Amino acid sequence: MPGKDACVLTTKDYSILEMMLERQPADTALAMLLRHKIDTAQIVFGQDIDPAIVTLGSRTTYRVDDQPAQTRVVTHDHMRGLVGLLLPITNLRGLALLGLAEGESITIISNDDNEETITVQAVVYQPEASRREAANLKKKGDFTQSAGRPFLQLIQGSLGDDPKPVRAQRLVHANPDGEHEDPDPGPSAA
Repeated sequence: MPGKDACVLTTKDYSILEMMLERQPADTALAMLLRHKIDTAQIVFGQDIDPAIVTLGSRTTYRVDDQPAQTRVVTHDHMRGLVGLLLPITNLRGLALLGLAEGESITIISNDDNEETITVQAVVYQPEASRREAANLKKKGDFTQSAGRPFLQLIQGSLGDDPKPVRAQRLVHANPDGEHEDPDPGPSAA
């Protein structure tokens, strides 16, 4: 069990933090927090991480001090077009959340030298937990989601036949040159 100041990181997240630290000037607040995360981390495989822990790609609800709660997706870096939805780990708050469990808090010194206490309220979605759940459902042959909504599955065969799932296939036509051509040119054809 990790200590009070420890965080839990997947092997992938840990490797990313190590690479970030190598590229970061040593005297920044981000570098100090990176060093703290790396030095105190309990490292686990992605398939073994608790679903209540913030990992890269997790949709997380958190609170800063007494401010209203916010929900963001913790990401590796900034992404265009998703303003206000993402919190990259190149930001102190994003990095602070990484590796924390629901209910845990961390106090950081922000870039303007103010203390902020960040508390994880909920991990709404974690990619590793989602992959485990999908693999378990596939293994069991259960075609309903945990929320009770059925998966759409196309079955080949009549009532008397042994039904077999059919995978979607993309139609490809050969042009006169013998090259394969996609019949759906997509939105660029408009």
